[in-house]
Amino acid sequence: MVEHITGMLALIGVLSLLCQWVGWKLRLPAILPLLLCGLLLGPGLGILNPDEIFGDLLFPIISLGVAVILFEGALTLNFKEIKDHGRMVTNLVSIGALVTWLVIVPAAHFLMGFEWSIAALFGALVVVTGPTVIVPMLRTVQPKSNLASILRWEGIVIDPIGALMAVLVFEYIAVSNDPTTHVLHALGLTLVIGFGLGAVAGYLTGLAIRKNLFPHYLLNTAVLTIMLGVFVGSNLVQHESGLLTVTVMGILLANMRGVDIADILEFKETLTVLLISALFILLAARLDSGAMLDLGIGGIAVLLVVMFVARPLSIWISGLGTNLSSKDKWFLSWVAPRGIVAAAISSLFAIKLEAVGLEGASSIVPLVFLIIIGTVVIQSLTAGRWAKFLGVKEGSNQGLLIFGASNFSRELAKVLISKNIKVVLADNNWDSIRQARMENIPVYFGNPASEHAETYMDLSGVGRVLVMSPYRQLNPLVTFYFQDLLGVEKVYGLNNADSASARHQLSESYLKRLCLFGENISYAKIASLMAKGAVLKVTNITENFTYEDFKKRYGDTAMPLVYLTKEGKVKVLSGVGPFDYPVGIELISLLPQEAQDQAVIQRALDEEADRKAKALAEAEAKAAAEARAIREAEEAEQRAIDKARRKEEELAQFEEQEKARLLAEEQAVIAKKESAEKAKLLAAEKKAAAQAAAENADESTQAESSTEEDKPAQSTDPKTI
Repeated sequence: MVEHITGMLALIGVLSLLCQWVGWKLRLPAILPLLLCGLLLGPGLGILNPDEIFGDLLFPIISLGVAVILFEGALTLNFKEIKDHGRMVTNLVSIGALVTWLVIVPAAHFLMGFEWSIAALFGALVVVTGPTVIVPMLRTVQPKSNLASILRWEGIVIDPIGALMAVLVFEYIAVSNDPTTHVLHALGLTLVIGFGLGAVAGYLTGLAIRKNLFPHYLLNTAVLTIMLGVFVGSNLVQHESGLLTVTVMGILLANMRGVDIADILEFKETLTVLLISALFILLAARLDSGAMLDLGIGGIAVLLVVMFVARPLSIWISGLGTNLSSKDKWFLSWVAPRGIVAAAISSLFAIKLEAVGLEGASSIVPLVFLIIIGTVVIQSLTAGRWAKFLGVKEGSNQGLLIFGASNFSRELAKVLISKNIKVVLADNNWDSIRQARMENIPVYFGNPASEHAETYMDLSGVGRVLVMSPYRQLNPLVTFYFQDLLGVEKVYGLNNADSASARHQLSESYLKRLCLFGENISYAKIASLMAKGAVLKVTNITENFTYEDFKKRYGDTAMPLVYLTKEGKVKVLSGVGPFDYPVGIELISLLPQEAQDQAVIQRALDEEADRKAKALAEAEAKAAAEARAIREAEEAEQRAIDKARRKEEELAQFEEQEKARLLAEEQAVIAKKESAEKAKLLAAEKKAAAQAAAENADESTQAESSTEEDKPAQSTDPKTI
């Protein structure tokens, strides 16, 4: 029996790790493979029976696990950060959560037949989304950065708020079903203990952290142990008040001034694999396949209400007065997968409620798991297409994550940000991070390859990683982590190897990526150049000022780093040259002091050459002007001569024309006179002829008259006639 229990525990640990790896490899929320694994081992094959293996220890294990989950979630609830992430996030975790709860409660009551108290508890459980399911989905969907930020911070902040709501509802149900205790007295005592003891424990723990009462290596263990002790102590003082107590304790620690909880949050990475992942497999293995099927149409109807009524209504009401477009709201309306917090708390509460014999408690867990499976599977498969259809997907990821916030990194980040390129600086050195914050550069304080960074670091729009830190042990870890996440060709680092022996300790695949800005460029070299006065320079490469002109001005010591194309794309220079520098780019380069000095000398030489060229050009222009003036004078003189000659020719031609005209007129007059004389003579001749004819006619008439008188009577002789 002991060997069987030991084997089951080892199997759960191995499978939890395997499921986390599968989720990471497939870019899916780890909750899916964990859920499938638990269902397969439990209801499917009957290999894993948590109640049989753990017996009476199962409830304490689940209870402590949920306490850890709620405490860690509460540590992330920083009220200042809620305000910093916009009105939409604030509305979603307040008004939106309330709207979601008010819609789901009557749906569970009428569609599933739950009592109002059970329906209220179920509604509080499924209000939460959670970063463990949101972040992997956003990495696959890649929506616009503002939408990704809203969803990510909603998942982070809503976890403790939803858990607190569920705890309060559960406390009310628990005391309401206790016939020996007055309801208001028990609930009031629970609230007093939860808020009072939680606030005191949180303040004292924060004070101890602020005064460094714990050595660094004991800090995480001490806080975790104190939290578990407070949880158990609160339950002893007032039954079932421990969850509320640790939630309040975590919230107070997160908002206490001067308390750095970044290191405390890191313990979640190990707990996620060793505790929470194993816990989820156990919870899934306890599911009854028959209970899932018994949900029937009512369960499907509740799922549809959650996805198609509660979420859209919450988004549109929360979005009133914001600058989100209707397409943005429709996308946000579709993405709200439920996570492990809902599953863990529902299982714990179901066990407690079943113990007091509350009707309907056994249906909470399968219905919650149905909501988890439905939202995660359906939305994971469709969110990308929905974002593309609405046109809210991020374009090509041109942003940069720079590991190492040195002076050089900050200067490069400021130049890129001024060109509207997203840059995030990550570093373990608080002084460097503080300086970057003062310069308004987005930062992440801590290890960018950690699970905490995966949840809280905003990588929307980031497509490449530049490893430029002095941490030789951490650099390979960051490099390999982001190579797996973004691709090998998207991650480059500076060559920080000191010697040939050190290089042999590194893998060849890693060494190939140590060629950022050039094969022999190291962090030490860049730091040395910056300390000696090197500066970053942005140069426009044009047809009039080519890269050859750039090299001529600044020499071989100039170090090209990055260039930006006309389309806004970023090209990070790496490997061994030569590189192609097309016309129309903006080249960002590091200019050592030698290059700056050479540029001054070269600029002076260029100015002198320009002055001489200008003087020569002016002399040539003056000579050309004088020659042009002489030529113009000669041309003017020639034009005058030609004009005079043309005038003489025109005058001679005019005179000839006048002579010809006068001659023609004279000839016309003479001809007219001759014609007139001829006409006159002709008329005279005609007149004379007419007179002669008239005279002849008169003479003939007279002759005839005399003849008539003399001749005898008329004869009829034809001859006579």
